[in-house]
Amino acid sequence: MAPLTPLSDSDSSSIPAELAYLDGRAEALVNGWLQTTATLAQKPHPSAQRLAAILADPKGLDFTVGFVDRVIGIEDDRAAAAALAELTADLPASLSPLDRAQLRLGGTMGRIAPRVVIPVARARMRSMVGHMIVDARDRQFTRTVAKLRRGGHRLNINPLGEAVLGDGEADRHLEQARALLRRDDVDYVSIKVSSVSSQISMWAYDETVDYVLERLEPMYREAAAAPAGTKFINLDMEEYRDLNLTVEVFTRLLSLPELHDYEGGIVLQAYLPDALGAMQRLAAFAADRVSRGGAGIKVRLVKGANLAMEKVHAEMADWPLVTCDSKLATDVNYKRVLFETMRPEVMTAPVGESGERRGALRLGVAGHNLFDIAFAHLLSEQRGVTDHVEFEMLHGMATEQAQALSTDVGRLLLYVPTVAPGEFDVAISYLVRRLEENAASENFMSGIFDLAPGSDAFVREAGRFHSAVEELGKILATDPAVPGPNDHQNRAAQEQEPLPELSAVLPPFDNEPDTNAALPANQAWARDAIAQATTAGWLDTVAVPPVIADDEVDDVIARAREAALQWAARPAAQRAAILERAADLLARRRGRLVAIAAAEAGKSPEQSDPEISEAIDFARYYARRATELDDIDGARFSPDRLIVVAPPWNFPIAIPAGGTFAALAVGAAVIHKPAAPTPRCAMAVLEALWEAGVPREVCVGMFPDEGPAGKRLLSHPQVDRVILTGASETAALFASWRPELAINAETSGKNALVITPAADRDLAIADLVRSAFGHAGQKCSAASLGILVGAVYDSARFRRQLVDAASSLVVDWPSNMKATVGPLTEPPSDKLLRALTTLEPGESWVLQPRQLDDTGRLWSPGIKDGVAPGSFFHRTEVFGPVLGLMRADDVDEALALQNATDFGLTAGLHSRDVTEVRTWLDRVQAGNLYVNRGITGAIVRRQPFGGWKRSSVGLGSKAGGPNYVMLMGRWSDAPHTVGSTATVQLPAVSAFAADAASVLNDDDAAWLRVAAADDEAAWRSEFGTGRDETGLECEANVFRYRPTSVLVRVGADGAPADLARVLVAAHRAGVTPEVSASASTDPAVAQVLDLAARHLGVAVTHRGDDAAFAKSIDSLRQHRVRLVGSVDDEVRVAVAARPDVALLDDEVTGSGRVELRYWLAEQAVSVTLHRFGNPDPAFHTLAAELTGASDLTE
Repeated sequence: MAPLTPLSDSDSSSIPAELAYLDGRAEALVNGWLQTTATLAQKPHPSAQRLAAILADPKGLDFTVGFVDRVIGIEDDRAAAAALAELTADLPASLSPLDRAQLRLGGTMGRIAPRVVIPVARARMRSMVGHMIVDARDRQFTRTVAKLRRGGHRLNINPLGEAVLGDGEADRHLEQARALLRRDDVDYVSIKVSSVSSQISMWAYDETVDYVLERLEPMYREAAAAPAGTKFINLDMEEYRDLNLTVEVFTRLLSLPELHDYEGGIVLQAYLPDALGAMQRLAAFAADRVSRGGAGIKVRLVKGANLAMEKVHAEMADWPLVTCDSKLATDVNYKRVLFETMRPEVMTAPVGESGERRGALRLGVAGHNLFDIAFAHLLSEQRGVTDHVEFEMLHGMATEQAQALSTDVGRLLLYVPTVAPGEFDVAISYLVRRLEENAASENFMSGIFDLAPGSDAFVREAGRFHSAVEELGKILATDPAVPGPNDHQNRAAQEQEPLPELSAVLPPFDNEPDTNAALPANQAWARDAIAQATTAGWLDTVAVPPVIADDEVDDVIARAREAALQWAARPAAQRAAILERAADLLARRRGRLVAIAAAEAGKSPEQSDPEISEAIDFARYYARRATELDDIDGARFSPDRLIVVAPPWNFPIAIPAGGTFAALAVGAAVIHKPAAPTPRCAMAVLEALWEAGVPREVCVGMFPDEGPAGKRLLSHPQVDRVILTGASETAALFASWRPELAINAETSGKNALVITPAADRDLAIADLVRSAFGHAGQKCSAASLGILVGAVYDSARFRRQLVDAASSLVVDWPSNMKATVGPLTEPPSDKLLRALTTLEPGESWVLQPRQLDDTGRLWSPGIKDGVAPGSFFHRTEVFGPVLGLMRADDVDEALALQNATDFGLTAGLHSRDVTEVRTWLDRVQAGNLYVNRGITGAIVRRQPFGGWKRSSVGLGSKAGGPNYVMLMGRWSDAPHTVGSTATVQLPAVSAFAADAASVLNDDDAAWLRVAAADDEAAWRSEFGTGRDETGLECEANVFRYRPTSVLVRVGADGAPADLARVLVAAHRAGVTPEVSASASTDPAVAQVLDLAARHLGVAVTHRGDDAAFAKSIDSLRQHRVRLVGSVDDEVRVAVAARPDVALLDDEVTGSGRVELRYWLAEQAVSVTLHRFGNPDPAFHTLAAELTGASDLTE
């Protein structure tokens, strides 16, 4: 094509004129390249063309990604065969008839002969996507590299590998990169900080920089010792969190004396607004280096390939999105970085006294958008910096256009991923990104095979290019300042901000974001907090609650009960405003709370920071929920006068705060009894409440001994309720002291994570290790068991990665900012010590735990294999850093093992098979369920927390959920003030209520009809539909109700109307209860029971007095007893010995919102909805099912 006329010097001084020149000439240049491509008549790579045709089909992307992810990416042939059968049931129409026939045959035969069919299917798909990835086997690699070099291009080799979960895999990655660089046919290798270092902690930024430097220095020294220009290392990056770390490591490496004359490279991502500032920092570093006689540097500029996951990170943490907010903004920023960098004064630097300028910065312009390449090429020519610019593309993409444009821009540098076929599954994330890029219409590559002068694709891309150039011109004219990061979170600055004005009406609830440890200001803030925590004598200056003697307890209780009257008389909105202020104060004391938790409980900032957010959330959430109690129709709430909160030591801030805030929100007074190891953490929460305006007499902190004073407090007849978090044995002990005491408790858990062959192995291992050993395994939600299904249990690769990940964790005290596992809060209990030091019959150590110091509190992680069903470790909560592995043949057996414990707190499943997930969700017995993610880290409202079976005492309403504040008092019947418009939908209920009218008086019959209608309204608005209040795109968090087994006990004084009412509520909830009736009830009660048997299927399974009923409690299979009437004390004594049995003795009400709770177990279901950040259609369909309404009719 004819040469383009350059811009004159006079015009080049004008930014608008320069941009106009580039805008117009770029389109002409692209047009010429496409014409040249057509004349070359080079056929596209058959696999690339075939893949493009499939991706153009509406079903093509989901099919191809699913095949790559679930057939190639799954280690087990049987699981892959099941996925193949599912995928081939709905094939893209763009496939040829032969392909469709072969795939369908494979889907059918795969079930019969998976070991024959699946390797063939994998090889077939590898051939379709293999043009993007080079075979790493020596002979094949040598041949491919030689062929690529014959095309005249240089190669940037990027070795792919398994996810870096531990030091062993990091060492393997690093050695693989070094081995490649030593080859005679390789002169350029890309590595990432995150691929050669397993223990990267942003909290320990300085230490992490030193750690990465130590790992990379030998490789860089080896490259620098080679002949100049023969061994180039490119330091790549992917996640935003690695930006500052990578730049720091890069500049520190090249500042080593041995590397003075070595040119190294680094990558910047233009979709980050920070990119220009980072480029300027690197350019200044390069100029300084060259001015002192050293070599320059190279910066590879890409648009960025991790956008989908950055969106996930931002949404999950409620942080600002760190990338540009649109594709157009990214395109603009890419051009802006080029426009500001391609200047002689930026890319060269004066050397010595002569001032002669030498090249300091080389720029690698990476991408496939021909318009951007033309823009960069023209700009480099116009600015006279072509010698400092090279152009880069991905191997296997746009190869035809690459040949044409290289005649103008020079030989290309091709980015070449490489992996061995036997490990092809490790390339899944790379391939998914490439497939998404090729399919998404907003990306240039989606139309590459249709791109021709004047085509629709050409017009579309040219229009996008012109819009970006126009927008760049506007920015340079109106806002030329260098953009900073999108996330400005600064904890130190926030702590100095004035408290906000309190509004008469509180804003809608929103979760408090955790601290972003990737930001330099927050890193300094956390380091200051730990420095304070480790200052000798500082902890002694922190206040603790006063010690209360046995003879002082009565007086403290009397004063608190008296103060409660005025507190309860305040409007709920006023109490809510005070709790809102307490939340503000906790937010501004975050650093102090981090320091106290570190000094007193041994918690690192990584552990305590989310806990502080949770405490803030509790204050704000309960404040709002308590204001709604008076709006419940058909029932009246009377708050308790005095509640004792007895929290644990494992979560010394959030859990103490939660129970205290809930009680205060409803109008109760609180005596807060902190756990013995962590009184200062609790006191810090109380100080915020007092300063916010809670009277000290209403919220009392006291530290009774664990003997007479403690027992007197917890068994005192003037204490209405105890909120406990601890062992179920502790709840039983408290109940034995005073059987009529109301106790609500979250107790023990024996939690398991099931991993099936259909799981993403890398993700499953990462989540299992994090769930088992985070917080030293002392979260009540921690994974104590890993139930491995079939081939997962037998996989040597799985075990190697699991042990590598667990053994690489840094175990230390908070003074070591790198620590990922901290100490136990107190020395191990007998049960934990047994688990850490003893093997039961049939068990063996996969990773043996070690005591690391003389305190007895610091233990390395332990993993034991061969845990037998029914054994000590299978059924006993041990509460520490030890994980047991169990084998299951299939999901049914895994469910049996998971459900076999007495507990039901949290449960997890890792599987990419939606059919398996549906089965598991329908049958697992736990309060909090997690799919394809870790099983710890519940967040207020998002995942309300609380368990089933022996993991809960009382009704079991979840902490951080919509019903928790309803526990903090008593409910009584009240007239309905709002007529329900709901119609009873269950014919059996209608018939029962109609016949019951002949047994009841007119008022009671009318009350029953209204109650049944109110049940219907409550079912529709609250109980009958799973709901996801947070509405995240990347994760479903569904709160739902499940029918549970309840026994109805009718006392001798039980009223027939009350009995009829509870049975109507039970039926609406989908429960057919058994009934135990006193032998001496009102004759009308027997008539009601006869009608219930006829219409509702209710059976009387026991008749007898309270003494006989009390004897039956020990063998009771139900976990709830709904009381109609009253019972003698001997029944309460019997129930007290069974902490897993709740005696529900509130007055029977006509409110569906109140009554239906008794028949339903709350469950929070959290399901990952994305794959590498991209929406997963099958799991989105599952989420929609979970939020669908339950059947409203029989």
